[in-house]
Amino acid sequence: MIRVRFAPTPTGNLFVSGLRVALANYLFARRNSGEMLLRIDDLDPGRSIHADQIMQDLRWVGIDWTNSFRQSERLELYQDTIEGLKKDKFIYPCFESDEELKAKAEFRRKRNQSPIYDRAMLKLTDKQRLDAEAGGKRPHWRFKLSGRSLEWTDMILGPRSAMLSAVSDPVLVRADGSPTPILASVVDDINHRTTHIIRAEDNAGNTAVQIELFQVLRGPQPRMRFGHLPALIDSQVGSATGGRRTGSLRSLRADGVEPSAIATSLIGKLRDGDEPLSLDELAQRFELADLTASRFDITRMLAINRNVLRGLGFAAVADRLPPGATEAFWLAVRGHLDLLNEARGWWDVVAGTIVPPVVEGARDLLLTAESLLPAEPWGNDVWSTWMTALEQATGQTGDNLLAVLRLALTGEDSGPDLRGLLPLIGRPRAASRLIIAAS
Repeated sequence: MIRVRFAPTPTGNLFVSGLRVALANYLFARRNSGEMLLRIDDLDPGRSIHADQIMQDLRWVGIDWTNSFRQSERLELYQDTIEGLKKDKFIYPCFESDEELKAKAEFRRKRNQSPIYDRAMLKLTDKQRLDAEAGGKRPHWRFKLSGRSLEWTDMILGPRSAMLSAVSDPVLVRADGSPTPILASVVDDINHRTTHIIRAEDNAGNTAVQIELFQVLRGPQPRMRFGHLPALIDSQVGSATGGRRTGSLRSLRADGVEPSAIATSLIGKLRDGDEPLSLDELAQRFELADLTASRFDITRMLAINRNVLRGLGFAAVADRLPPGATEAFWLAVRGHLDLLNEARGWWDVVAGTIVPPVVEGARDLLLTAESLLPAEPWGNDVWSTWMTALEQATGQTGDNLLAVLRLALTGEDSGPDLRGLLPLIGRPRAASRLIIAAS
């Protein structure tokens, strides 16, 4: 069975770039009747304060998982693995401090030499090690790479290769005895029988090391497959942003972006247009190869969101609308919102106090319009009745008349149909605004 995992580090909110990775794993698993694991990479407990928020955000989008765990709960398993690596001499102790390592790297750089670790600690005798520990030093432990050449095919980026002789032996165990993320991740993937690792491209540099570590720990079993998603590029700024300029899921949700709009804009193909797709529909069409495109089009997301909002009934949004907002109000504005929070501005138009601009050259028209406002009560036909009377009195019709009235009544030059707004605005507000705009 295909098994994938999404493994966020809970040091901050979930951003669009992270959601894209989660969606890729979730949809790949669904498309292939597989399973997705949620792994919380919280080996640094002091900074891991957003795990619950990340899980809430994933569920808001509609993503669920077969099982979940936190790495902080598995320290005993990692320690058993570390002891085995020590026993089989796949890792070796190193006593250099961070300052010493930086000095070494700078020394090699000035001589135009490769900055990779020089393996000086492999020459350490047992006595030197004991003396160092007696002096209070505690080693970190490095994985001794084979130096061979590795080749593999990335499921998204295509053929890849690496010479391990050109890579520093990675630290797998810190001086305090705790595992580094690269070791813990490989142990977890083996333990949970992960078959495909789909993650962001910024992790691709670890792939060759992980392949060798998988083989050391797991033996000659079927090879793990990797797929790396190119970094997102914000279409409005043209620079790689990792999704941060597009905001966290929390900020997008607060602005009134619906989850299907976010998911469709991240995963849906451009030929699908601006129609929102459910996760079921995205799963049916999902292909990892389609994710080579890395541009995140905010404009397209907003267009999709407008279509989502247009299709939502009042019950779906009532608790997120301004206090007092009615179903009639929602039906009048819902097709004209890119973000749900824009409804607040239109509620001010129909139920609050706005001061429209003075419309130059339209004084006589606006005063005539005010004088012809029908008496209340107003029904849904008040706009038609008023327009008929105004056209007959002024001889004006069409877009010019509509533009003047829209600006006077709403303070905006575009927006929802006035046919639906006017009954909500009511006669007193309408009359006052027409007079102000005519001043």
